[in-house]
Amino acid sequence: MANKNSDAGTKEMTVAEKLRALYELQQVVTSIDKIKILRGELPLEVQDLEDEIEGLQTRIAKYREDIEALEKSISGKKTEISHAQELIKKYEEQQNNVRNNREYDSLSKEIEFQTLEIELCEKRINEFTAQISDKTEVIDESNKQLEERSGDLDEKRKELEDIVAETKKEEEQLEDKAESINGVLDERLQSAFRKIRSNARNGLAVVQVERDACGGCYNKIPPQRQLDIASRKKIIVCEYCGRILVDDKILEAGEAEEKKK
Repeated sequence: MANKNSDAGTKEMTVAEKLRALYELQQVVTSIDKIKILRGELPLEVQDLEDEIEGLQTRIAKYREDIEALEKSISGKKTEISHAQELIKKYEEQQNNVRNNREYDSLSKEIEFQTLEIELCEKRINEFTAQISDKTEVIDESNKQLEERSGDLDEKRKELEDIVAETKKEEEQLEDKAESINGVLDERLQSAFRKIRSNARNGLAVVQVERDACGGCYNKIPPQRQLDIASRKKIIVCEYCGRILVDDKILEAGEAEEKKK
């Protein structure tokens, strides 16, 4: 039921009132755009820094896991070396009690095998230790980068927060005003406004006629079409860029009508 009443209200608006509302809406959203431009690339810079920091933290965590796994591997190889050394000692003791050369040679081969196992384990330990050293170096470098990026992020966030704090109240007032204007426009006009605005490079959906030309694309407008625009009897769009056109007295006319009321 409320929607029907709202529709009835918007139908009572004259074309001139709709044009004035659209132009006022354009002025409001343009002011909001300017506030966002004032913030510049800061929101994107903050997001990029946050993503980079997250990437560095992930890299550091992964390398620490790798180091932990390598340290466990080293510990395992050391255990293998201890076991091999015990076997060598055992075989050497057994060599003292052999009954023939065949038993002695067999034990010698076992000692040789365990000695090779020890050398292989030591080689792996050296390789793992070198990998740990390389990964530790990467972690140290990543931590330095992380500290620098965290400092940059704190600065950028502070800068963004200061700008947002300065413009927050104004932006909220403008957004409230835009919402209020949208409230008196029917959905079809709102949709058209949003569509034209999204396709316009500078975000201008409604422009005034300036020096006999469209204020958006600057193409000349024929005199008769200018008279139609100034009469405010129908909504006219630029045949070149599709923007809604209003005359340069649209707001003054509105103020005059308000005074009459």
